[in-house]
Amino acid sequence: MKNVRIRAVEVYHPDNQVDNNFYLKHFKDQGKDISGLLKSFGRDKRYIIDNDYENTITMGIEVAQKVLKSAGLEGKDMDMILFSSQLPEYTFPSQSLIVHNAISGKEDSMCMDTNANCVGMLITVETTIRAMMGNPNVKRALVIGSDYASLHCRKSDEMTYPNFGDGAAAIILEKVDEGGFIDSTCKSNGAEWRLVRYPACGMSKIYKDNLTVEDRNLAWTPFNGTFAVDHAVESIHTLLDRNNLKIEDIKSYCFSQYAKIFTILGSEKLDQDINKFIYIGDEYGYTGTSSPFIALYEGIKTGKIKRGDIVCLWSVGTHWSICTMLIRY
Repeated sequence: MKNVRIRAVEVYHPDNQVDNNFYLKHFKDQGKDISGLLKSFGRDKRYIIDNDYENTITMGIEVAQKVLKSAGLEGKDMDMILFSSQLPEYTFPSQSLIVHNAISGKEDSMCMDTNANCVGMLITVETTIRAMMGNPNVKRALVIGSDYASLHCRKSDEMTYPNFGDGAAAIILEKVDEGGFIDSTCKSNGAEWRLVRYPACGMSKIYKDNLTVEDRNLAWTPFNGTFAVDHAVESIHTLLDRNNLKIEDIKSYCFSQYAKIFTILGSEKLDQDINKFIYIGDEYGYTGTSSPFIALYEGIKTGKIKRGDIVCLWSVGTHWSICTMLIRY
């Protein structure tokens, strides 16, 4: 059976980079000291859209064009185009269809938008790989993850407003004879789904005249997300066991960039060198659905991840779904 590998990965972010000083002053004016919180999250800088012409879909188009150029391919070479976002610019039409038009995609292709919140791009990649392996007529797929998150945060919320950044990632998947995808697993538990909601009021109420902007913004109830790392560790050992691999075979880890503690706890609980865990949340902020793939991009760019390396990708979506994947890059 044919396998599927990542042929190319690229990243796009707005030019405007904002450091912690802006947010420290912003919340100090509200009587809040968030210095400890920023340290805990591992934040330093983040890229933030500061104009009226960039958004989730424009970033998606930009990164799609970048990854096609990087791979030496054209839109007509894509058999599938998938767009993962929790904050789309449009729901009608699909964002993937807009990208299809922008890259001059062929008619004989499938376009689909997906949303599994912050784990969305990883689950989309997993689902796409398995679909490709089962369809002899599909050779290549373009998967995009993009979120314009900063726009939707309450400016009074220290858990989200200083934490999120805006950005996008894209990968091209292609069929190969060997190497590539190894295995993946997912877990979900929706018992506490009310903790994080957007729009806060619910879509059926967004046109009510008595609502404030904050009523429509992202509602985030603080929670301790470190429990998710235990599920990551369990899933990694499951994948290793059923594929006759050892923990030492994994060369790099690209975890969710929601908080630096994910990488620290991952290193400790797996008893692996912290340098195997790629952390870029101090430069990009938390970009949501694209975050593990931006880490993958930076790992490749810096030479930490090389062709043939086994890489572990892991992320968690509120509240909660997780996906864990082993892939030979």
